[in-house]
Amino acid sequence: MQKKYIVRLTDEEREELQVVVRKFKGTGQKVRRAQILLKADADGPNWTDRRISEAFGCRTKTVENVRQSLVERGFEQTLNGAKRAKPPTEKLLDGEQEARVIATRLGPPPKGYANWTLRLLARKVVELEIVESVSYETVRRTLKKTG
Repeated sequence: MQKKYIVRLTDEEREELQVVVRKFKGTGQKVRRAQILLKADADGPNWTDRRISEAFGCRTKTVENVRQSLVERGFEQTLNGAKRAKPPTEKLLDGEQEARVIATRLGPPPKGYANWTLRLLARKVVELEIVESVSYETVRRTLKKTG
């Protein structure tokens, strides 16, 4: 079957990939992509997808996806992977709310308590109407970022 996406590497790209593979520079995913691209190079070894997948212990679809990514997205994005445009979950507190939570934590605890607990602080934050509702885990993450 004729390949739809043909990999043709420049000398600079080939050298960069060889450095990544030789020194295991980067993540395991990056090293595997580099190995796949080197073997799929039409001006180099030009291995079949099946042979590449058997050599590196991945699926043939993975090899096809790497070749397609190189043609459609370019060398850098294929090698390093696409960066997320936004985090997987939205932040629950904005900067001002986080600052007010921290300020509350730095203040004295309510009467009858020696220290702030996360649950006590979460209740106080809702009571002060800093946020409508918040879990103690969100409060913990907010405090951990600064501590």
